[in-house]
Amino acid sequence: MTDEQILVPQDQYLKSGIHIGTKFKTKYMEPFIYKTRPDGLSVLNLQKIDERIKLAANMVSQYEPKDIMIVCRRENGWKAVRKFAELTGCNFYAGRYPPGTLTNPALKYFREIKLLLVTDAWPDRNAVMDAFKASIPVIGLCDTNNQSNYLDLVVPCNNKGKKSLGLFFWILAREYMTRRGLVQGEFDVSVDDFTEL
Repeated sequence: MTDEQILVPQDQYLKSGIHIGTKFKTKYMEPFIYKTRPDGLSVLNLQKIDERIKLAANMVSQYEPKDIMIVCRRENGWKAVRKFAELTGCNFYAGRYPPGTLTNPALKYFREIKLLLVTDAWPDRNAVMDAFKASIPVIGLCDTNNQSNYLDLVVPCNNKGKKSLGLFFWILAREYMTRRGLVQGEFDVSVDDFTEL
């Protein structure tokens, strides 16, 4: 891969640890695994990560901010998700997702959306199941130990690290805002704004 072909320079991907998986791997994630290190950690394929982030950016860019919801139960992603929502205006839940949000119009917090993005399909499974019941497409960030049931688009990445989640949402924000014409010139928000130091 050359740096011109990918969304961010390869060393930026590597420094964030976006490619570092877990010691567990599922059959769902095998196509995205580059190798398993001697210490047992699986390493995700950077080229496939980059390709899937591009697909996710294309998909998300088709929707108005009000039609998108991001759900992140894992605390390491809260700052990144909040910053993405602040910049784009989309809906989000950083923390516990209230079941029925997408399926029960009687609830005061009911939302009608057209696309759901979850940072981890396991802790965010209530949101995934609600979206499935409501026929809403789901993009899921998946580490090597995830299953991909009910996900329409899998984005392989380290979905547990603050730096990797920060980089993912920074790229997604930049691509979304650029493609929708919300940014004039350079995207002047720093990756550091999406990560907690």
